[in-house]
Amino acid sequence: MSRRGFIRRTLGIAAALALATGAGPAAAEYPDHPIRWLVPFSAGGGSDLATRIVARHVSQTLGQPVVVENRPGAATIVAAQETARAAPDGYTLMTAGMSTLALNPWLYKQLPYDPWKDLKPVSTLVALPIVLVGSPASDLDNLPEVMAYLKSGKQASYASLGVGSPHHLAMELFLSMFGAQATAIPYKGTPPALQDVASGVVPLMMADLAAARPLIQAGKLRAIAVPANQRSDQLPDVPTFGEAGGPPLEATAWQGVVAPPRTPKAVVDKLSQAIVAALQSPDVIKQLKLQGMEPMGSTPDAFFDYAHREYTNWGVVIRQKNISVD
Repeated sequence: MSRRGFIRRTLGIAAALALATGAGPAAAEYPDHPIRWLVPFSAGGGSDLATRIVARHVSQTLGQPVVVENRPGAATIVAAQETARAAPDGYTLMTAGMSTLALNPWLYKQLPYDPWKDLKPVSTLVALPIVLVGSPASDLDNLPEVMAYLKSGKQASYASLGVGSPHHLAMELFLSMFGAQATAIPYKGTPPALQDVASGVVPLMMADLAAARPLIQAGKLRAIAVPANQRSDQLPDVPTFGEAGGPPLEATAWQGVVAPPRTPKAVVDKLSQAIVAALQSPDVIKQLKLQGMEPMGSTPDAFFDYAHREYTNWGVVIRQKNISVD
């Protein structure tokens, strides 16, 4: 074999090994150009704000621009498909959470992506706490009164953000824990739903704490309980469901970050470390808490385990209640 042939053969073997291990120049020099970060919601919402806050810090850490692009539509399916089809090079990320990974696989009979094969976990991002609220003008002052109303046999109802939303499922889980039933009144957005609860049109709602907190602080909504194992730092005077005399309910909406499948492990780890560093930054923590969100952050494996537990747990509720979108 000629010297040139030997060199070519050696370089070919080295390149193959680098691809197999996720090492080599692609990992060592990553990133060398801007990163796209897809958000499956419209601009201005909680998940969009969280992504932009964290993306600024990640950009500083990695030394490259991180461009946030909104891809709303079809319960996050549009963005999930685009991410699954993107090149596995670390230059496409997606904010993907409870709906994308844990709920859609149960709610859609023909889901066009597999959350465990087509999306690669990078890190958890934020928790979006939920609070049960009612109208200050109603006679539902506390959780025992709410439970009595829901079991009274009257035509009980509550405001919902649509079939299969985290808030809808949180209420259905609560109802199932003490054998009650109520009709979900669907709304196309949080503001009109909260407005109708505040005015007494609908008596109750499981709502995003971030959206409900200003109305609670203004006295326009009554915070009854939070579905968590401990009180929220943002509403320290509001009891948990267990403290308030109800079942020990835990239900929190959440978001994480995923990449296309086959993205090299070294690149995923580098992204995960940058995201976790951002979520541990005092400035980022302050900004997220001001928006009513709780910073998370994890290794890729820990995110996979968390998302799969949520998938399993919420699947039980969805099957028991026979909830489906299609």
